[in-house]
Amino acid sequence: MRILFMGTPDFALFSLKALVESGEDVVGVITQPDKPRGRGYTLTPPPVKVYATEQGIPVYQPATLKGEEFAALLSEIDPELIVVVAFGKILPKNVLDYPKYGCINVHGSLLPAYRGAAPMQRAIMDGCTTTGITTMYMDVGLDTGDMLLKDEVEIGEDDNFEDMHDRLGAVGAQTLLRTIAALKEGTLVAQKQDASLATYAAKIEKEDCLLDFSLPAKVLHDRIRGLSPIPLAFTHTPDGKLLKVLASRKSSVVCPTDATVGTVLSLEGGVITVACGENSALDILRVLPEGKGRMEAADFIRGRKISVGDLLS
Repeated sequence: MRILFMGTPDFALFSLKALVESGEDVVGVITQPDKPRGRGYTLTPPPVKVYATEQGIPVYQPATLKGEEFAALLSEIDPELIVVVAFGKILPKNVLDYPKYGCINVHGSLLPAYRGAAPMQRAIMDGCTTTGITTMYMDVGLDTGDMLLKDEVEIGEDDNFEDMHDRLGAVGAQTLLRTIAALKEGTLVAQKQDASLATYAAKIEKEDCLLDFSLPAKVLHDRIRGLSPIPLAFTHTPDGKLLKVLASRKSSVVCPTDATVGTVLSLEGGVITVACGENSALDILRVLPEGKGRMEAADFIRGRKISVGDLLS
């Protein structure tokens, strides 16, 4: 089966490697154009491109999937199946309709929950205890196609986005291989999604990252870990400097009923304890101060950048 793979970031790399290492016939890779990265804005290829090039797989980076130019390329590659994992662009109908066996997507949630761009982050931020992988046939809607196979994955109470990204990437790769095996055997059964149960995982925006200490500590902890290690939740110190938060936990400190939310209650044990809503408290464990590198909260405290009674806002 001639497989065309479409994907871009590290999450897609799990599935591409699994296809190659299992001996599948990956005849080409479509990925996003190289982008400038870092302080020097060095033009950097996507992870999928780097790996595919190392494996001698032809790589294509079209500016658009619409129009005659890409249609001609698709005809030249002539795939029987297209596999899409975190590609980053909507596939037009002529591309979806081209391969004999359709287009199969690996999605980082248990559909129809968390359709959209940020299913892993949103599940953590919402305090979910389970999520998973769904393979599905793609259609013209946003993650609305018929479901194929599912695998459930537990979310630990302190798991962050990086933890779940790697865990789901690995599970997704194996779910994809089982999906393709069932397709070849003729045992693959498609199931329509119940649209009434659908939820949407919108792209992460800057306002999603701002910490509102009037919320309970559990809600803030879930937000922090859902946004770590990127793009990171943030607050501001009394001098107006940005303070990003990498890691936290619900505190055992009893928050006084008259404490103003956002007030630093304690710095004991190298931990920044902050008053939150519903008389709860949050322990901040690791931070990224403005203009500095990532550090333990204890190092930030030792640098005398914060004091008991300070108000984070």
